Amino acid sequence: MINKMYIRGTGCVSPQQTADGSGFLEEVRTYQTSRLPVIDPDYKQWIDIKLIRRMSRVIKMGVAASQLSLQEAGIQSPTAIITGTAYGCLADTGVFLNKMVAQEEQMLTPTAFIQSTHNTVAGQIALMLSCHGYNNTFVHRGFSFENALLDTMLTLQENPTAQILTGGVDEITDQSHAILERFGLYKSSNIDTTNILHSETKGTINGEGAAFFVLSGEKGDNAVATIDAMATLYKPTDVYERMNFCADFLSKNNIEPTAVDVILTGRNGDFSSDLSYDHIESSYFPGATIACFKHLCGEYPTASSFGVYAAVQMLKAGEVPPAMLFGEAKHKQVKKVLLYNHHNNTHHSFILLSVC
Repeated sequence: MINKMYIRGTGCVSPQQTADGSGFLEEVRTYQTSRLPVIDPDYKQWIDIKLIRRMSRVIKMGVAASQLSLQEAGIQSPTAIITGTAYGCLADTGVFLNKMVAQEEQMLTPTAFIQSTHNTVAGQIALMLSCHGYNNTFVHRGFSFENALLDTMLTLQENPTAQILTGGVDEITDQSHAILERFGLYKSSNIDTTNILHSETKGTINGEGAAFFVLSGEKGDNAVATIDAMATLYKPTDVYERMNFCADFLSKNNIEPTAVDVILTGRNGDFSSDLSYDHIESSYFPGATIACFKHLCGEYPTASSFGVYAAVQMLKAGEVPPAMLFGEAKHKQVKKVLLYNHHNNTHHSFILLSVC
């Protein structure tokens, strides 16, 4: 395996002002709702106006985030495109299913069905960039983005000079929100996102977004950070298995807990869910700065992609934005960040990042 992956470019479309060229979290957008929609940029910057009308939101989000990362990396087209998504193009899926019911399965147009497949985002990006290289999409629930990263690592092992466009993307629709809400996943009443991290009730806030990265096995001239290691844990039986997994992850990568400047967690305001983060923070990183990101983007299966984007911005600036702090900052200079995230307490992942 390659020792690390260099992040040469980043791009993000999210419920925060991440796509308008302003500084990261210079102005924090707050919400009083149980769902956080992305702030749509002017897509005409990257997409022909004739194509925009035929594109669903999630495709436009993915195209915009990928273009932002390519622009930062200074390249026109990547060697390969690897994405992760849990839900795919939900809006087009909803359109097709609604027409099936309304038209009693008669005289259905195939367009919405064709555009509802999970690999539509990566396929559309490839078409726009005339990228004929390796193109793969992972649909593995809460590990979708993590498996996209793993595939990127394996691809770069074979070709370290490659520049791979890797990202995670998911969207909210009215139908999907209503369905998931029935399972009690979200707060029963609207809550201010600035206070959700200290909530002691069940449920969180729904989210969506797209984050893309240009990754390579070689540093180049414009690398901003590195992904040093990643590991995933599925359905741990108890807190001790999670803690032992964290200890093994640090040991295998020769990292002392004291070397981690920031532990960035996916704390989301669900009281029972956040206990996992409490145990790891207090047991292994009592001297690290604690930061969080899901009060900014919401909870969704590929939210860890926004977490990686936020970690890169911290490493570039050398500090944690005040809006992400959970407590006080304990380090003046941020050089190493450990991202610990889980989705529905079943899909746990650790991603270690460092400044170049």
